Amino acid sequence: MTTDQSLVLRTYAAAAHTAHDTLTALDQLSGDGDFGDNLREGLDRVTAALDAHPDRPPYAVAAAVFLDEVGGTSGPLIGLLFQELARAHADHSDEHAAWRAGIGEGLAAIQRVGEAEPGDRTMVDTLVPARNALDAGAGPRETALAALDGARATAALRARRGRASYVGERAVGSPDPGALGVALLFWSHARAREEAPGELAKYLPAVPGARSRA
Repeated sequence: MTTDQSLVLRTYAAAAHTAHDTLTALDQLSGDGDFGDNLREGLDRVTAALDAHPDRPPYAVAAAVFLDEVGGTSGPLIGLLFQELARAHADHSDEHAAWRAGIGEGLAAIQRVGEAEPGDRTMVDTLVPARNALDAGAGPRETALAALDGARATAALRARRGRASYVGERAVGSPDPGALGVALLFWSHARAREEAPGELAKYLPAVPGARSRA
């Protein structure tokens, strides 16, 4: 089974809407508070570009949007991840091989640019367990669970990179918004294959300031 790349991205966009208030509240604890807006608006631009250019490789479309149009620290980093996913899907006909190569190369690219290591409380803490799961042969459901667990585990970490590193202990106790935002990609891939480990809402933490998702 090969998953429709466009469906994965459209599912990711819907997930970004569902998680917007949580991501915003998390980022207000540790950053500018704009991560939820940037991710949601960036993915809305991706879906619009997919509608306008249905003949183009979807992950390449997403890469162009995030690299060229999405601001903040995370926008270009997510663009690099999409860029490597696009490259890997062009090189591999097997979907698992494409995800394994794309996530592995995307993680390497993000670390070259951002210089973050596991434990720094960044999206790297989501991508490393997801990459490890893919290397071990895990399918989309298990990979999504690994990514979501990685994001959840950042709640115990004090940030050592980015703006969050200046707020000390204030954000400890809640997951990093970038880590959670990237985990949504893996949940969306699993959801597009009808293998999601439950509804998204169960993975969104309660955060003061976030509106109810019910």
